[in-house]
Amino acid sequence: MLDIFLKDESATNDLGKSIAKLILESSLESIEIHLNGNLGTGKTFLTKSILKNSGWERAVKSPTYTLCEEYEFNKMLFLHIDLYRTEEAEDILIFDLDRKINAKKIIIIEWPERLKSDRPFDMKISFEYKENSREVKIDVKNNIFDGININA
Repeated sequence: MLDIFLKDESATNDLGKSIAKLILESSLESIEIHLNGNLGTGKTFLTKSILKNSGWERAVKSPTYTLCEEYEFNKMLFLHIDLYRTEEAEDILIFDLDRKINAKKIIIIEWPERLKSDRPFDMKISFEYKENSREVKIDVKNNIFDGININA
């Protein structure tokens, strides 16, 4: 597990750049990232940074009310899911997250603890307030990003 302190939005954006680089350089066809933390800790901001630094050039919407926003570009499909407003396990089923596609699929789930069943993740990022900054703990499974450093 990796511990990082993010002192401001610039540091959070740098983390997003590093994760985008991991995604772009990965040979995996599907990558799932879980984001945990209280309201306002930076989960959506980090997701926007990952998308922008992966090549998305338009606006990034928060899926707080829609539950899921999809972004398809550069032979990638990003599924940004926010489960804050749901308690229904079936809600996530409508997104068919495990569908096969002819592109790299990146699934980013905010509030994954609201899922009624465990979904395996490739990376879990937990945010916590620490004075005027945020402490971020990053758990990466199965060494999927071996040889690439996260610099924030």
